[in-house]
Amino acid sequence: MGRLYQIAITMWLVLTGGGAAGSGAPPRLSEYSGFANPQRVTIRGYSGHAMEPFITRDGRYLFFNNSNDPSVNTNLHYAERVNDVTFTYNGEIKGVNTEVLEGVPSMDRNGNFYFVSTRSYKETLSTIYRGRFAGGTVTGISLVADLSEKTLWRVNFDLEISTNGESLYFVDGLFNGKPVPETADIAIAKRYGSGFRRLPNSSDLLKNINTDALEYAACVSSDELELFFTRLANRGFAIYRSTRKTVAQPFDLPERLVAIEGFVEAPTLTADGRSLYYHKKEGDLFAIYRVTRSP
Repeated sequence: MGRLYQIAITMWLVLTGGGAAGSGAPPRLSEYSGFANPQRVTIRGYSGHAMEPFITRDGRYLFFNNSNDPSVNTNLHYAERVNDVTFTYNGEIKGVNTEVLEGVPSMDRNGNFYFVSTRSYKETLSTIYRGRFAGGTVTGISLVADLSEKTLWRVNFDLEISTNGESLYFVDGLFNGKPVPETADIAIAKRYGSGFRRLPNSSDLLKNINTDALEYAACVSSDELELFFTRLANRGFAIYRSTRKTVAQPFDLPERLVAIEGFVEAPTLTADGRSLYYHKKEGDLFAIYRVTRSP
C-alpha cells in the first residue's frame, strides 16, 4: 500500500515492539484535464524504488525516498536535473538518515529542509523534523514539536513546506495497526517565531478537501492558491486539484486529475506550475512520473 501501509506498520512496530479506510466515500467530483502526457522519469544510476518525489524550487534537485516496505530501511535520496524527465543520482542525502524511517522530503526556497522520521515517536509522539540543506547534506536537524496532537496513535505522516517557508501543510493520521490509517486529513500551520502553530481556521480552509476517505500528500503552488493531494477512497487512489482566490478563503471542491491513473500518490509541483511529478506503482516497483500542462 505504499506510503500508508509502510507508515501504519512502522508505527505499530515502533509502539508494540513487535485496513480500514474512512467509512464514507466522498461524492463523485468533477475532473481536471489541464495536465496530460504522463512520462516516466529516469534517474540515471539508480534502479530501486523511488517514492515521495519533491522538486526543489529552483528545479535543480529531485528529492525522494526509497521503498516504504516495513522490511526496508527507508532513507532520503537526491538526484540532479539533466532535463525534465531525466535526473542523475547523487546518493543518499547526508546527515539525515538513521536506521528508522526517513521520508517525505520538502524544502522552501531558502534551503530549509523538512522531512518525516519515526526516530523519536516513542518519546515525543512527533514525527516532523527540519534542517538546512546544502551540497547534498542536511545540518542542524531539529524536531518541529508543536504540530503533534500528543496523542498515542495519532501521527503526522506527511508534509509540504510552502515556497516562502511560512506555511506548513501536513497530515493528521489515526493508526490502529491495520494496513492503512483509520483516518487521514490535511491540516495547515503557519510560522510563529522559530516554530509553527496550527491555523485556528485550518479545518474551515480545508472543509471541501477533507472527507471520510483518506486525504494526504498535499502540495501547493508558490502562491498557495492551488492545492494538489492524494485521496484513497473506495474507488482507489487518485490525485486531486483544488483552487481558491485568496489565501484567506477555503479551497474549492476538488477535481480529479484524469491523466493520472493507477496506484498513484504524492504529487509535487514545479515552481512555474507547468509540471506535476508523482510516484506510481508498476508491477513490484514504484517509479516517478511527470505530467505537464500548457501555459
